[in-house]
Amino acid sequence: MREVGFRRLHPDARLPERAHPGDAGFDLHATEAVTVPSGDRAAVPCGFAMALPEGTAGLVLPRSGLALRSGVTVLNAPGLIDSGYRGEVIAILVNHDPDEAFTVSPGDRIAQLVIVDLPAVAFVEVAELPESQRGEGGFGSTGVAG
Repeated sequence: MREVGFRRLHPDARLPERAHPGDAGFDLHATEAVTVPSGDRAAVPCGFAMALPEGTAGLVLPRSGLALRSGVTVLNAPGLIDSGYRGEVIAILVNHDPDEAFTVSPGDRIAQLVIVDLPAVAFVEVAELPESQRGEGGFGSTGVAG
């Protein structure tokens, strides 16, 4: 098991935690009250910084229940936290509800953090790419909608 250094920046900051053993995501909690207006976005601080191990990255993902019930999700999903970043973890939320503002209260679960291993890769320029079944098809090339 790898350890992730955690530094509290706000006295009420909570350690990211899994709701259930084996869950992929660690819940992120707000440390401030923030209102996300209808159709708008807002940055919601989580009150901590961390040191991810080299060779890993943190992905900030939406909470499905929040999206279903309130139309609120992570705007830049997934938000990417590089292992060298030492600033505060902040979730950028967007409110897709056409009519109602959404209010975040301190302690609310607002997003989830998934930590992933990164493979060591090197880009190498080549004259030709190997053939594949998909080829150059993209943007809907695997099927017709409707």
